[in-house]
Amino acid sequence: MQYIRHAKGALAVVAATAACHSLMSAGYAWARDSAAASGDTIFSGAFEFLLTTAASWALMPLLLWAGMRVMGETGNAVLVLVGGLVWVGLSGYCIDDIDFPGGHMSILALTAYVLLGTGLAGVGPGRR
Repeated sequence: MQYIRHAKGALAVVAATAACHSLMSAGYAWARDSAAASGDTIFSGAFEFLLTTAASWALMPLLLWAGMRVMGETGNAVLVLVGGLVWVGLSGYCIDDIDFPGGHMSILALTAYVLLGTGLAGVGPGRR
């Protein structure tokens, strides 16, 4: 019943991706507002920008792990580690797409991440 593990992985990855993407969109809006309020000096909004990015990068592996554990799956190290690292790369690459009013990552990039995470959910010992 490996397909059930993949389905649970897809659900966990979709939820984690939506949460982290929303966090980045809202956090970067906060950084833009902070920069505008402080007169657009050279480092205005940098703290908020860095805090948002770090929170998203730290939250993704935690959400992947928690999502799979809530659904009763164990042995998720590959999904958590590789999924977290790929999120760091993907969100770093797409940071300019998100960091403007109304900006979002491309649907293609998000779909590719979800498909990768779904595949990674099936890797590992899991529960027998």
